[in-house]
Amino acid sequence: MENILGLVALACGLIVGLGAIGASIGIALMGGKFLESSARQPELINELQTKMFILAGLIDAAFLIGVAIALLFAFANPFVSTFLVNLPK
Repeated sequence: MENILGLVALACGLIVGLGAIGASIGIALMGGKFLESSARQPELINELQTKMFILAGLIDAAFLIGVAIALLFAFANPFVSTFLVNLPK
């Protein structure tokens, strides 16, 4: 039982940690490309800025979905009930 809870805690940490790393790298690359393109064509800053904020929201939404899944596994763990059902009686 403790082994399953420990592995679930490790998996939750990996989900949140790798999701945060991926989201931060994605937003950093997108911000760099936004600055590069706005310096190249300053007349398109308004259009590019709108698209950049929409994409930043989508990148953060993917990270927040990962956090929600990690919280689901941490507090409403479906693996524990499966483990308890399969215990020998």
